[in-house]
Amino acid sequence: MLKIQKEQEADMLECLLDMGELLLESGAEISRVEDTLCRIARAYGAVRADAFVITSIVSITIEFTESDLVTENRRIYSSSGTDFYRLEKLNELSRRICHSPEPLSEFRKAISEVTSREKPFSIILLGSILAAGGFAVFFGGSVNDGITASFFAWGICLLQKYLGRTQINPAASNLLISLATGLCVGMLCRVITSLHMDKILIGDIMLLIPGLAMTNAVRNILVGNTISGVVRLTECFLWALSLAGGFMTAIMILEIL
Repeated sequence: MLKIQKEQEADMLECLLDMGELLLESGAEISRVEDTLCRIARAYGAVRADAFVITSIVSITIEFTESDLVTENRRIYSSSGTDFYRLEKLNELSRRICHSPEPLSEFRKAISEVTSREKPFSIILLGSILAAGGFAVFFGGSVNDGITASFFAWGICLLQKYLGRTQINPAASNLLISLATGLCVGMLCRVITSLHMDKILIGDIMLLIPGLAMTNAVRNILVGNTISGVVRLTECFLWALSLAGGFMTAIMILEIL
């Protein structure tokens, strides 16, 4: 255990909030975020640490002595993605800190290094292409359907990367992406009549369905984090509705044309 000085308490809370924000944005479960923050706080000499986390707020209260109690909150604006690469690095960092606490300057530096690291876009693109093409063929499509789904998966990845840099919420993003994908696939299938629109769309939909987020939401409910689980589950349903709305709107437009 590393005992920090009183003047360093604010810096430690800032580091903990950064850690919690990164974990949430990377798709960590609520219970994992709370447990990680409390363990790190105790590793730095806290007598008691209480963390309250939901999908949009991280709040932590630390008691160093009976008369020394500090609380900080942070609003989280983006917590819809899942980044296993960053999660792995954060888990490795938290285990290292809990086992052998480092000076706060080194801890902050380590957090900054994790923040700056991102999974190469080429890996994401390759995985999306293989997944979309594979699902299209798996659900009864032809090889040409799989190739076409893979091509549109490339476009979906680019749209996700571009829209991810904006302040647009995930529901609106999914609506725009599904609408654009549905229209493009439908028009292509009208030109190339041998393609099957439904099979291609099934492959591409798999890239947009929030399956992992929904699974984490159900898990949060089962382990007792009811508020966070219900909030995230509601978000997942809204994302799914936006996907359905985008593809249905595209099909209606194509029928009118």
